[in-house]
Amino acid sequence: MAGPVDSEAPGLRASSSGGALRDQLAETWGALTELVDDCSPEDWQAPTACPGWTVADQVAHVVGTERLLLGEAAPERQLGSAPHVRNDIGRFNEQWVLHYREAGTAALVADLKRVTAARLDALGEMDEAAFDAPSWTPVGHATYRRFMQIRVFDCYVHELDVRDALGRPGHQEGAAVEQALDEVVRALGVIVGKRAGAPEGSSIRFHLAPPAGRTLEVAVQGGRARLVPEAAPPATATLTLGALDFLRLACGRQAPAGLLAAGGITLEGDSALAQRVLEHLAFTI
Repeated sequence: MAGPVDSEAPGLRASSSGGALRDQLAETWGALTELVDDCSPEDWQAPTACPGWTVADQVAHVVGTERLLLGEAAPERQLGSAPHVRNDIGRFNEQWVLHYREAGTAALVADLKRVTAARLDALGEMDEAAFDAPSWTPVGHATYRRFMQIRVFDCYVHELDVRDALGRPGHQEGAAVEQALDEVVRALGVIVGKRAGAPEGSSIRFHLAPPAGRTLEVAVQGGRARLVPEAAPPATATLTLGALDFLRLACGRQAPAGLLAAGGITLEGDSALAQRVLEHLAFTI
């Protein structure tokens, strides 16, 4: 569910060494396990920001993907015509969701603990060369390291989905959070330049509030939008918002209009350009 990559972009914060990625996955998997360990039957069935998915379905998706990475075969299920399933990845994900709807939440929690422990063991046995090996990823062929960056992003976003559905805020900073935000940072040049159509010579500044706050600037120079070190002059347009709201918008979990109406974001400078960037922030599939 990730987007285009600018691996050298200013503003990246998280380490992507093999050990760091393993620790980041342990961080978000541990937080997710703690979050759902005492869920009530009503909690498990709470709807989330992903259409058609409950809290249990979110966890099933995380577990199913990691089971695949352990070499376990996906269950075969008849999917029917669920409107939220729109592509091959969605159809694959839904097989695990349907499997755990049948297996029940006790089996789901047991597998969450078993599978994530096994995956951490497997990652701990890999050296840096193994992380640099060629690999399929959701954004095309790259390296296993790149795949695990995307896994941290994906797992943290689904943890955030569960927190929002249950009304249990937490885990708002840490290495996994920084890696998840980095995934959006890598895509900002494409978001601002290609999707929002920012004109030559313009710049967009993003002020993300703490925790996990940072300031990011994208400038359009020579026909390309790219992240640059923050400049002294005022940007053409500035968006100020919370770091996790930025992540929610980028993942299509939150409507820009709703955030504006709630006073959760401030737009300054060229208001039409700022609004256009805001409306094109969502980049995940």
